[in-house]
Order: sequence, then structure tokens, then C-alpha cells
Amino acid sequence: MADVSFFVGILGNVISILVFASPIGTFRRIVKTKSTESFKGLPYITTLLSTSLWTFYGLLKPGGLLVVTVNGVGTVLQAIYIILFLIYAPNDTRAKMAKLVGMLNVGFFGAVVVVTLLSVHASMRLLVVGFLCAALTVGMYASPMAAMSTVVKTKSVEYMPFFLSFFLFVNGGVWSIYSVLVRDFFIGVPNAIGFALGSAQLVLYAVYRRKKPAAKASELEAEEEGSAHLVGHVEMQGFEESNKASQHKHLNKGSSLPKPSAVSRQLSFQKIVKSVSMTPYELHFIWDQNDHTAN
Repeated sequence: MADVSFFVGILGNVISILVFASPIGTFRRIVKTKSTESFKGLPYITTLLSTSLWTFYGLLKPGGLLVVTVNGVGTVLQAIYIILFLIYAPNDTRAKMAKLVGMLNVGFFGAVVVVTLLSVHASMRLLVVGFLCAALTVGMYASPMAAMSTVVKTKSVEYMPFFLSFFLFVNGGVWSIYSVLVRDFFIGVPNAIGFALGSAQLVLYAVYRRKKPAAKASELEAEEEGSAHLVGHVEMQGFEESNKASQHKHLNKGSSLPKPSAVSRQLSFQKIVKSVSMTPYELHFIWDQNDHTAN
């Protein structure tokens, strides 16, 4: 049984490290553009707190080597992500991020370690830290629920990457099996919840992966309708100007025809209006398309 649990733990380590490494593509883009754009830094701060606490839990737990190794790697990766985010974030965002890192990853984590070691009896330390770790892991697995809501509303899986959902699903399943083998309630409960939520994400992906984004389609239709009105207005105005020019020529044969630059300016104006009126959803989509093409 010990050999089976060790094998499952090794498999869990590999899958969890893949999950922790999944934001590498995001940070390659941040470094390349030298901007954090609309990305949020809070998920990396909370994940760093979670992996730090799980590393501490593994150090307290007899036979907790596999818990220490995977979460130690996760802690290092999350720390690197946060440092890069702080480097390229705008000044106001950097200040807020630094405060959160100080409060959660330094202040709160340090307080947990100090209080646990100095004020909590040795027999209760694992229990206290285990409850904290389980609560944070449930929160980490529950965070994609906002993305699931977006998928249902837009009927599009564009902002719920398949591989991240798949690895969260597998990760929750493997660690749930490991928890049964080693009889660890604190590892089992949050990962069982993660397994269930990962399953729900995969079901949503299967349902909506081939469907046309409803919100995006309606926005494009509205844009096309507005463009048609604008083109019609330009054409009508050009037609009226042409009539006026013909009448003017008929009355004054020596006068010159009006310059065609007015219509060109209207057409240029049309392009500007069309670009400015694009929704953030479309601009984000085009940015991602250009980024994928460049890569």
C-alpha cells in the first residue's frame, strides 16, 4: 500500500507542477510586451499563500515529503510570477500588489508559522494548519466558477482554456486517491471538490466548444448595422454633392468641379469611428489572435 501511495503521490507531483507552470505563457507575453495589460495579480498571491502553507503542513506531517516537494516547487514558481508582475505592473497596481504580498505572503503566513510553533500544542499543529490549507485549496478550485458563468452567458469557451481545466480535473482526482491511500482528510476534501468542479468545467467545454459566441455575435451584428448606416450616409452625401456639382457646372461652365477629398475624408472618418466603437471583447479577441499569429 505504501508503494502505491508513493507512486500516486509522484504522479500528483508531476500533474500539480504542470498546473503551477501553466501561467508561463502569460508571463512570456507580459515580459515581451513589458506590460501586465488587463491581467490580475491576486490569483498568484493567493496561490503563493496556499503553496507556502501546504509546504509548512508537509514539514509538520510525518511522511509528508511528497507534499513538501510539489508545494515547494509551486512556491518558487508563484514567487517568480509575482516578481515579474511587480516589475511590469503600472505604479498604482504595483503599490497595491506590494501591500497584498506584505499582508498575506509575509505577514499572515509568518503569523501562522510563529503562532503554530510557539502557541499551539504539538498534537494540534497539524490540525490547525490542515484546516487553513484545506480552506485555501477549496477557494483556489472554486475561483474558476466565474469563468464557468462567463461560458454559460457568452456560449463560448474562449476564456476557459481546455488544458487548464483538464489538468485541474486530473490533479483533483489524483490527490483525492492519494488522500484515501494515506488517510489524510485535509488533502482529500478540497481535492475531491476540485475534481467535481473540474468535471463540471469539462462538461461545459464539451457543450459550448462548437457554439458561436452569443455576445460576440450580437456585438458584431450591431457593428455591421452601424457601419451600413454610416456607409449609406456617406454614399447619400456623396450623391448629393455630385448633384450639386452638376447643377453648379450647368449654371457656371467655367467653374471647376468640387474636389473628391470630402468623400475620402468621410470614408476615413468611417474607419476611425468603426475602430473606436469596437467593444473591449472584440479588441481582446483581436489582440489574442495577433499574439497567436506572431508566435
